[in-house]
Amino acid sequence: MRVMVTGAAGFLGSHLCDRLLAEGHEVIGLDNLVTGNIRNVEHLSGNPRYQFIKHDVTEYIFLSGPLDALLHFASPASPIDYLELPIQTLKVGALGTHKALGLAREKGSRFLIASSSEVYGDPLIHPQKEDYWGNVNPIGPRGVYDEAKRFGEALTMAYHRSHGVDTKIVRIFNTFGPRMRANDGRVVPAFITQALAGKPLTIFGDGTQTRSFCFVSDLIEGIYRLLLSDLSEPCNVGNPAEMTIQQFAEEVLRLTGSKSTLTYEPLPTDDPKVRQPDISHAKEKLGWEPRVSLKEGLRQTIEFFRAAGY
Repeated sequence: MRVMVTGAAGFLGSHLCDRLLAEGHEVIGLDNLVTGNIRNVEHLSGNPRYQFIKHDVTEYIFLSGPLDALLHFASPASPIDYLELPIQTLKVGALGTHKALGLAREKGSRFLIASSSEVYGDPLIHPQKEDYWGNVNPIGPRGVYDEAKRFGEALTMAYHRSHGVDTKIVRIFNTFGPRMRANDGRVVPAFITQALAGKPLTIFGDGTQTRSFCFVSDLIEGIYRLLLSDLSEPCNVGNPAEMTIQQFAEEVLRLTGSKSTLTYEPLPTDDPKVRQPDISHAKEKLGWEPRVSLKEGLRQTIEFFRAAGY
């Protein structure tokens, strides 16, 4: 296939490019490098089946030749990013999705959008299934990301229903692995870099809030299976192994051998109390479930940050 990936220089986008190339496809990576980093894809330079285009997906996308699939992963994706770039986050979810869908419609290509567990907000139903509509504060500081993803899903389904575009929606739960940015505000790189530096690990709230962490290779496998499937409705892809942030901090300390202490800060506005995917849909329809243990995934991620000098 000839495939375009928007957000190609980001954490997930770059791993997705690797997987698509490994499967023998031709890949066009698109990124404006606002939150992405060209270092994530520099190892692909010189690959005759890979082309990188620096472009803002909120502007018209011109592409000559055929296109078989478009995977829309462009978006600020961490709390620091979308709190610093609220308008850009909303624009890429709305205008960016519109431009990407327009190209997919023009080319007759399959379209997959990266949505998020954030569409569930601070959930009142646990674990979260795809038929749950969520509990989102639309005017809170996190709302710019939550609503951008919710609107992106709505627009995707509108193109599916009105224009017959072959669409897929993946709802991504907390994912970690090599190529995460050290200072992006997410808990995995924050805890690892603090532990390696011997600094206190910063826990927001009392540490009893939960998350479910999925290693990046497992996530990419689920996304690739979804791309090749006939599903059009949203599909959760994540690891249902739920743990508290306190437990996660203790695991990072154990695996790094760090003597760092724990420090506590107030919980940010609208921060979810629980997060756990119900992946029965992915298991049934895609034959997918995560295989990499938290320990093994953390070991690889810690080595990545050690090698980067942290």
